[in-house]
Formats: sequence, structure tokens, C-alpha cells
Amino acid sequence: MANSRTLDETSADLLKQDGPQSDAYETTVWKDLMALIKVGIIRSNLITAFTGLWLAFHFSGMSFFQNWDIALLTLLGTSFVIAGSCSLNNYIDRDIDHLMERTKQRPTVTGRFSAKRVLWLGILLTVVGTALLAATTLTAALIGLVGTFTYVVLYTMWSKRNYTINTVIGSISGAVPPLIGWAAVDPDLHMVAWVLFLIMFIWQPPHFLALAMRRCEEYRAAGIPMLPVVHGFEMTKRQIMLWIACLLPLPFYLYSLGTVFLILATLLTVGWLVIGFKGYKSKDDIKWATMMFVYSLNYLTILFVAMVVATLF
Repeated sequence: MANSRTLDETSADLLKQDGPQSDAYETTVWKDLMALIKVGIIRSNLITAFTGLWLAFHFSGMSFFQNWDIALLTLLGTSFVIAGSCSLNNYIDRDIDHLMERTKQRPTVTGRFSAKRVLWLGILLTVVGTALLAATTLTAALIGLVGTFTYVVLYTMWSKRNYTINTVIGSISGAVPPLIGWAAVDPDLHMVAWVLFLIMFIWQPPHFLALAMRRCEEYRAAGIPMLPVVHGFEMTKRQIMLWIACLLPLPFYLYSLGTVFLILATLLTVGWLVIGFKGYKSKDDIKWATMMFVYSLNYLTILFVAMVVATLF
């Protein structure tokens, strides 16, 4: 589950790891644990889960502060489920992670965490997280399990190694955190909750395809059939632009958040398209992909924070 994703690294970690890794890589048990559960992915997913939670309180006419226990259980449960899913992802991918520069220092590759320990940690975290979500509503717990199944089984174990559509399949898991947040308050899942899901689902392919372009040779070395590896950069760039265009109408389903929000959301998407078109014919595809990748990070953060802010006025 994660923005993500479908999601192998957090944006900050990825940008830091663009250069070659040092042979004198220094680590601690705590750093290894944080890498194992992919703490950056947890943080980014909590932004969207919190937004779903906050908007559910807002549209239900309930006070966030008077229901802080539900909020705490939801955020903790979501964190644990994502941490468990990421641990299981690391356990499964330990046979190919050593082939990629950005993953070769993972504790499952270096042996600092045994495979058996990682497996049991992943299972334990997932069970505890599901129990915490079930303490809010059973719907929230079920959605969390759907996200885990999609990420671990449908993405990591199946599509990632076999099909270029792996990014789309993995996007399902990265889109469930706002649904979890909403379902913890309102298990009936208002249309707004599904719009949040769609925004997250459609945002992820252009985000991760841009990343795949940047990491194309690493994916090729690991035998992972990402779209740019199989079909090249031109096809990937077209796909990125099409996915971004699909985001344009979605904010209008959130018209109740106000005109200012609609204008901001539209400008964010148009800005992404303009940047994409301006550099589309660039000879430096990696520079274009990096620019698109960085913009996608800012896009998501600004958009979801704006949703929360819009309810305050």
C-alpha cells in the first residue's frame, strides 16, 4: 500500500539515492528497521488517510477532536498495515533487490535481517494493524486487507515480474488509504471517498512511470518489465500525459469544498500538463522524467492539504 504506492521508495529517499551508493554504507538496527517497513511510504500514505478521515468527519457533521480515539486508531492501524505490507514486499523481493542500485542496501539483501524474521514481522504488523482498524469499523479493516492483498500478492508476487500493467495494478493498493480513513468514520463510503480513491489511483501511474524512466536500466537489470523497459520512453511519455489528463475532471466532484479549491486543483493539473508538454520533445528524457516526478510529489501534497484547509473556511 503506498503512494504509492505500488510503491518501492518514498520520494525523498529516491532523490537522495540517485547517485551511486557508497561501499562504506553505514547503518544501525533502527535505520534497517525503518528501511524494512519503508517509513517514508508510511508517512506519505498517512497524509491521504488523514485527509479521508478528516473529510469524513466534516461531511458527517462530527467533531474530529471529540472523536480523537477513532482518528488515533485509524492512523495507527493504517501505519501498521502499510508497514506489514512493505515488510512482506521486502521479503518477497530479496532475490532481485541486489540487482538494483537503490535497493541493494536493504537489510533483506545484506542479511542484517533474516528472511524468516522479516516474514514474521510483516505478518505480525499486518495482523495488529487490521485489528486496530477493526476497532473503528469492519469496513476499514476489510479495505486495509484488500490493500495488503493487492500490494503483496497481485503486485509484488504476480504482476510486477510479469506484466507492464504492474503499475496500474499496484495503484489500487496505493489508493486505499483515503478509503480506510473515510470508512473508519463512515463505512457507507460517500461519493467523496471514491473520488479520493480515483485521484490517488490515477495519480500513481504518471508518478511511477516517471520514476521507471529514471530507473529504467536498473529495472532492466532486475528483469522487471516496466513500461519504459519493454516499450521504450516514447510510449511511456504518452502514457504519462494521458493519465495526467484523466485527473482534470475529478476535483469538480469535490465542488462542495469551494470554488477556491476547484481553481487550485485545476491549476495544479494544468500546470503538470504544461510542464509535460513543454519538455515532451526534449532530448534529455531522464531530465524530463525527473521534472515530472518531482512535480507529482508536490501536486499530491498540495492537493490533499488543500482539501483539509478548504473545510476550515
